[in-house]
Amino acid sequence: MITTLGDIVEQHAAERGDKPAMIQDDLVWTYTEMRDMSRQAAQAMLAAGVTPQRRVAFLGKNVPEYFPFLFGAGMINAVTVAVNWRLAAAEMEYILNNAEAKVLLIGADFLGHLAQMNLDTVDTIVVLGDPAGTGHATWDEWIAGHRPDRPNIECGWTDTCYQLYTSGTTGLPKGVELTNRNFFGMLDIAGEDWSFDADSVNLVSMPLFHIAGSGWGVAGFFFGGTNVLVREVDPAEILRLISTHGVTNILLVPAVLQFLQMVPGAENTDFSSVRSVVYGASPITEDVLIGAMKLMGCDFIQVYGLTETTGAVTSLPATDHDPGGPRAHLLRSAGKPWGDVEIRIVDADTMTDLPDGEVGEIWIKSVQNMEGYWANPEANALAFPEGKDENGVGWFRSGDAGYLRDGYVYIHDRVKDMIISGGENIYPAEVENALMSHPDIADVAVIGVPSDKWGETVKAIVVVAAGTDPSETDIIEFARSKIAHYKCPTSVDRIDVLPRNPSGKILKTELRIPYWGGKTRAVN
Repeated sequence: MITTLGDIVEQHAAERGDKPAMIQDDLVWTYTEMRDMSRQAAQAMLAAGVTPQRRVAFLGKNVPEYFPFLFGAGMINAVTVAVNWRLAAAEMEYILNNAEAKVLLIGADFLGHLAQMNLDTVDTIVVLGDPAGTGHATWDEWIAGHRPDRPNIECGWTDTCYQLYTSGTTGLPKGVELTNRNFFGMLDIAGEDWSFDADSVNLVSMPLFHIAGSGWGVAGFFFGGTNVLVREVDPAEILRLISTHGVTNILLVPAVLQFLQMVPGAENTDFSSVRSVVYGASPITEDVLIGAMKLMGCDFIQVYGLTETTGAVTSLPATDHDPGGPRAHLLRSAGKPWGDVEIRIVDADTMTDLPDGEVGEIWIKSVQNMEGYWANPEANALAFPEGKDENGVGWFRSGDAGYLRDGYVYIHDRVKDMIISGGENIYPAEVENALMSHPDIADVAVIGVPSDKWGETVKAIVVVAAGTDPSETDIIEFARSKIAHYKCPTSVDRIDVLPRNPSGKILKTELRIPYWGGKTRAVN
């Protein structure tokens, strides 16, 4: 029985040791090889002084070594932190220090970022690629000195095994603690709903610092299937891999579904092996969805969830995908709760439940709900306002606004002003804080505006300082010097004065009207 990350490779090496577990380019690792590397990584971590529940970190693109690192950490009850490689060096530094990471596995292409960091707790650095001149070991060197002996360390069902960082409305990232129970309490249901089994060939193309990357990969391994790993999202390469490897299971964000349709000759791809495409992480237009369904000709399943809920908590099955039919309206929903998931719609002011059809905040109760935010009791109190029951499960405030109708969840807006662009969560406060340090900007508000390509993009609406005339390009480039590029505005508008309520809060609803006019909801 699989109850921890380390159990995955142990069980499948025993049952199907010669089966390919991981494929990337010309590399193929069997389950036995994966197990042995995971054990060696576990022993290397122990030698480095990693103790139970200590954090170890990964910073890199989608590389095979990540998974034996993850499983090895799981074997010794350590916690893996996957850092978003798209962040600026200062943002990476904050996460690594906040997590108190002891070991860092880093891609050689991010050594320049590392050189800009002052890390408080990391004392072992392992480099993927060429570490020439750094004095650090490579992955192969690091594990080579350790026998593939299985550690005999107890790992609890409710122990944290994984920590992903999600930005907060204040701009400071929060570490989402996910437990073994969070992961493995729902994967049997996922197998049935998403058509996973031991014969699955699972495409892992989303970044591993996302639950849609790591979590999806863990699902493929959980069932004993083969994972095909994509280093970076490349629509043409994704199409090639589907045909080459007979991919059966895919998770993609809407922006990638759109890009696939734009690849010349996409219609010539052999999709006959594909059982299902799971999509989510950001809203999708009906044109993109219908086009993808026609192109691929397989089952499509929409999901809704958050990092804090270990991914999907609702599912809109293939049977509810009926464009042009009597159930076509369901395509605007995110499906129904699955497994043990319960959902309430709550008035955020009165904290009372709302009836069907009324928009409020989506609250979620499930064993998938995170343990909490790492070392952040204030945020935990806000996230679980009613506390937790005797089983450690409580109602989690999603921050998303929506409503229920006939058991289906409809996403309407976002309580927290969050922007989702191409599947990435972007918090306006973080962008506003960066822009307010521009000497020519007197005031600024950041909103999401509709984008056919990305769902939403970031727009800055600025009040310029008297006597100044900064260009749009200057403002955007300034933001890029402060924060990750994907968070930065793609356009800038000027305004004489920002609308505010009597307490001084910017009325972003008013600012959005010119851009979202005529749309039924404020997410695209």
